[in-house]
Amino acid sequence: MPREHHYEVAVSWTGNTGAGTSGYRDYERSHDVASAGLPVIEGSADPAFVGDPSRWNPEQLLLAALSQCHMLSYLALCSLGRVVVVEYVDSARGVMHESARTGGRFTEVVLAPVVTVTSESMVGEATDLHHRAHETCFIANSVNFPVRHAPTIRVRPPRG
Repeated sequence: MPREHHYEVAVSWTGNTGAGTSGYRDYERSHDVASAGLPVIEGSADPAFVGDPSRWNPEQLLLAALSQCHMLSYLALCSLGRVVVVEYVDSARGVMHESARTGGRFTEVVLAPVVTVTSESMVGEATDLHHRAHETCFIANSVNFPVRHAPTIRVRPPRG
């Protein structure tokens, strides 16, 4: 039986400097993203769109969500497949194109995880599991642009 999961966040604009949106440069893009029991994420627009560079922007959060989802799917598959991962670091990058007609849209995201496993015998499976992780990632399955992977697998035998 299919399951449904429901999520809620509250986004509150905090950037009214007194004149509201009376002019394009008369307000801040600052906002808070909140969900019950979690720390608030301070957000803004990308600096290219008059945003605050000290706050997260939606484009960065989209990349983070794709990277997190892939990592969590991948680690679960590795644990089930007896691939022992001891370190995982991803450097995600994305390309967004602006257009007068559509505003803007992402055209591609590339995830570049560097994964460290404990044995040379795990490298092949560790590489292959990125494809399966992509297929099971909820966020990647929800976007309308390609999400590619360029993994690097390293070996560090267990200490001890």
